[in-house]
Amino acid sequence: MAIPDEVLAVLDAKFAAVLPHLDERQRRLYLASEAEALGHGGIAAVARLAEVSESTVARGREELAGGTQALGRVRRPGGGRKSAAERDPGLVAALELLIEPREVGDPVSPLRWTTASLRDLSRELTDAGHPVSAPVVGSLLRAMGFSLQGMAKTQAGSQVPDRDAQFRHINTAAERFLAGGLPVVSVDTKQKEPIGDFARPGRTYRPKGQPITAPDHDFVGPDTPVAIPYGIYDLGRDSGWVNVGTDRNTAAFAVESLRRWWKIQGRLDYPSVDRLLVTADSGGANSADSRLFKMGLADFADECGLRITVMHFPPGTSKWNKVEHRLFSRITHSLRGQPLTSYEVLLETISATRTSTGLTVHAALDENAYPTGRVLTRAERKSAERRVKRDEFHGEWNYTIAPQDPDQQLPADPRDESGPPVPAEATFLLTHPALTGMPREQFEQLVLQLEPCQQVLTEVERQSAGRDGRGRNPGFGTLDHRHRVLVAVLRSRNTVTLTLAAELMGRKRNVLSYHAGRSKPMLAFAGPELARVLVFRRTRPPRTLEALKRVIKHHDNEINSGSS
Repeated sequence: MAIPDEVLAVLDAKFAAVLPHLDERQRRLYLASEAEALGHGGIAAVARLAEVSESTVARGREELAGGTQALGRVRRPGGGRKSAAERDPGLVAALELLIEPREVGDPVSPLRWTTASLRDLSRELTDAGHPVSAPVVGSLLRAMGFSLQGMAKTQAGSQVPDRDAQFRHINTAAERFLAGGLPVVSVDTKQKEPIGDFARPGRTYRPKGQPITAPDHDFVGPDTPVAIPYGIYDLGRDSGWVNVGTDRNTAAFAVESLRRWWKIQGRLDYPSVDRLLVTADSGGANSADSRLFKMGLADFADECGLRITVMHFPPGTSKWNKVEHRLFSRITHSLRGQPLTSYEVLLETISATRTSTGLTVHAALDENAYPTGRVLTRAERKSAERRVKRDEFHGEWNYTIAPQDPDQQLPADPRDESGPPVPAEATFLLTHPALTGMPREQFEQLVLQLEPCQQVLTEVERQSAGRDGRGRNPGFGTLDHRHRVLVAVLRSRNTVTLTLAAELMGRKRNVLSYHAGRSKPMLAFAGPELARVLVFRRTRPPRTLEALKRVIKHHDNEINSGSS
């Protein structure tokens, strides 16, 4: 157990006052008695404060334990071994070259990149002709005014334009809303918390010698349940609402947290308002660039009849958001030193958070699924942008979403539609054996055989970037499994141009080209019979419907003449 800083400070003051008046043996015995009183770690602490070696204090403990008689000798002034700096006048200068390379070191010297630990410094000094031990290096560094220090996060990141102006803009809007009795909330996601018997930082009062125990190793695996607290802090009422998710931190989860707060708490606190101000950071689930977040807010505005104004803090300034130091800091204080063995423990602990200024917190569990990989279609993106009214001052950070008139219908984007079904005449024509190299019955069997492969391919595409939940690229129209196999076969055999096939099927050529390329790997699972069929490749495929019909007629004539 670490020795408290207060005890060390008292000892330092006592040593400074007493040690100058003691002789060598008295100093040794006195330091040994203090080390004995401190217990474990006392020798090292006393030696460091008194600036003596640990062996001196240990020898004093042995003399106290053995009861040896005093030798009766007191070293005269100036006696004893000279210090390392006195024996080697160039030692201090060599040490300064190592610890301050940017000011006085050689830019190309390997010593410039030496890790500044005591052992490394001792080794480098010895190699440079100044043999010295690590403890002596430590004493020299302390005499030079150095000490072990961690990094302090005080440097501000690169400032974006109008950073401070955005702060003032948010503050002015919040004051205006609060003065009018309108709700102003600050939102953000707190750090994920693993649920289970895991050790947590912090200390709590317990009976002496009875700490809360936890396993010595914390292994958070993929199956470990997690809690994702999304906080909503009401500035006007000094109250917090935490929606604890169990799945993923997505834009849908952020919007659902706001919706739950409004339905359960917000509309009770503000029964007759039609406006809401939300302050958030610029990243994460409620990112300023997230169209999914804006589209979810549009649905929320329509559902609750609220005119929602959103103001994002500039990038790199999320710690200025009120929810961080008004709500999350107090929740962290409540969770200190307590293992979160279940969701119920987490919810009860969060709900018990209080402050002397009147903060109250409510927590609720959200077990809904929020899958990732959701990609908006072109029509959805345009619809979301049309609902957003951007402010004149940094519209990318400040915007308002108003409820939509139920009778108002936004025109759909025809480029995003999958199109009408493929005409049966086109399918019958393109599945002719002259084009596919197989009877129509065999082609239908091939479609059934490759259906499991298509399901796997669709799942892979759904999880890849740029795909929506149906496993397609929003930039290209959809195509059913049967026709995906068909265009893959036609493209491999080159028996008809994709331009002509697209014209017959009522699609664009790039749509067929995309799906043919994505479906071609499936054909390898059909076996050697299909491989023999695909070996054939026409050099000059028909480019017009008339040419296609002539190819089919010629094929039928050959079949009929051969059968006769």
